Amino acid sequence: MSKPISPVAIGGFTIGALALLLVAVFIFGGGRFLQTDKVHFVIFFDSSLNGLDIGAPVKMQGVKIGQVTEIILQIDPKATKIYKPVVIEIDRNTLTSKEGKAFPKAMTREEREENRDKLVAAGFRARLEMQSLLTGLLFIDFDVHRDKPPVFTGLEYQGLLELPAIPTTVDEIRNTASEVAKKLNALPLEDIVQDLSASLREIKTFLASKDVKKSTAALASTLEGMEKTVKTLNHNLEPLLANTNKTMVSTNTLIKDLKPIVANTDKTLSTATAALDRAQDSMAKLDGAVGPESALDETLEALKDAARSVRNLTDYLERHPEAVLTGKEN
Repeated sequence: MSKPISPVAIGGFTIGALALLLVAVFIFGGGRFLQTDKVHFVIFFDSSLNGLDIGAPVKMQGVKIGQVTEIILQIDPKATKIYKPVVIEIDRNTLTSKEGKAFPKAMTREEREENRDKLVAAGFRARLEMQSLLTGLLFIDFDVHRDKPPVFTGLEYQGLLELPAIPTTVDEIRNTASEVAKKLNALPLEDIVQDLSASLREIKTFLASKDVKKSTAALASTLEGMEKTVKTLNHNLEPLLANTNKTMVSTNTLIKDLKPIVANTDKTLSTATAALDRAQDSMAKLDGAVGPESALDETLEALKDAARSVRNLTDYLERHPEAVLTGKEN
């Protein structure tokens, strides 16, 4: 006859199993299930979510700050449009101030919305990026894109705050190519080609006309005549330039020769002026004998004026010897 199972044993076994489960969670989960300092946001992507899975990392400047927790499809039958809300979870412990301290926890929705708006104003936008070309898996890159304006859908999902999303690089290239194709299709290409063909025919006809041929021949003849004229001028100018050069050399030599003559003349005139001054002093002493109306006194004054004029001329020639050839400037 089997013994009855003791309730104490069953209770002990159950408690032991729970203890082992808690130890396993702490060891393999790092105790993260007790960490409640997480912030949740929702992002509405227009791009394809192929390759984005739950648990995909959310990175900022290449550093993982959270992960994707939900991916939902919402269908609007009235607008026949599909919305794809993606819920992300950001670990606040991965973000600290420059002093290494954690940011104050936002308790109310207004505080969380204010913090979100500060990030958006700084240029942070969410965009899907490729983790690996081999696997094709995606992750959410939350980085600065100040040139991209923040766009909010205004949709609600579980009361979460929305982060603005921007198209992927591939989508931007595809959209740009599509816009260029639309603009090209809108152009009247057939009319443009016909007008260009007609213009080319007119140009061809004009170039083959007799007037163009005559103009070309006349231009060639004119150029040939100009070439002959230039050669003639070169031939005639060479001796003229040579004679001009010789004349300038002779002029420079003459000016050099005049300088000592002018200097000697200046000395002679200085001596003559001094002698005349002495003669005038002597005449002053004899003034009583000859009288103020004497012809000798007038002669001496005239000689003194002439000497002064010659000296002024000599000074000018010494400063401007070229005046012998060119004359005095007015």
